[in-house]
Amino acid sequence: MDNQIFESNQQTGKFSLSDFYARIYALVGMGVAVSAVVAFLTLSLFAENIATILTTSSWVLFVLWIIEMILVIAVTPMAIKNSPMALPAFIAFSALNGFTLTFTLAYFNLSSIAIAFAITAGMFFALSLFGRTTKRDLTGMGKAMFAGLIGIIIASVVNFFVRSSGMDFIISILLVIVFSGLIAWDNQKIEKLYHQANGNVTDGWAVSMALSLYLDFINLFIAILRIFGVAGGSRD
Repeated sequence: MDNQIFESNQQTGKFSLSDFYARIYALVGMGVAVSAVVAFLTLSLFAENIATILTTSSWVLFVLWIIEMILVIAVTPMAIKNSPMALPAFIAFSALNGFTLTFTLAYFNLSSIAIAFAITAGMFFALSLFGRTTKRDLTGMGKAMFAGLIGIIIASVVNFFVRSSGMDFIISILLVIVFSGLIAWDNQKIEKLYHQANGNVTDGWAVSMALSLYLDFINLFIAILRIFGVAGGSRD
């Protein structure tokens, strides 16, 4: 697959900041769309299989999470090196994440999913705009959010075995806070990266930043959806 997303601009070897943002957002939209289509098809065609896995083979989820983490670790260096495999790997990860997402979506009705997605999209665009326009350096906040995320991941692994609904609710609220901060920080990092490279950014860097924002979006969506579940938005 050709990794030159905007071939006409690639010929000049330099992009405007607006075009760099546009390429990244296009990739984020592509990733979210791929995940949504895979999740919809999986829930539509294999709902009974998903239910069976959830009730009898929950260990499958743990395996899928490990595979996803391996893919994330693999995509980032490929993107930084501007490998032609970076974009296909990003799309493959989006598809796998869409499949994994069905195990969460299966617990919720369509209206709750739609409302949570709308809220997530609104927050994402507002926080992205804030990250792009603020004059405040968000580096310190971003590092704090990342450190908090590590703690939340550890707590989530523990709760995977404990299965405490109260702890899950608290984790979901914390995740909304953390990923809100990361969305703003990642958007500011895009501009910093662009200026550090003097505008000589590659499609690989676009894939790398798109992966970060895609993960921010999906995890914010899941956290908001789980808050809806605790509030009574889950399936009967």
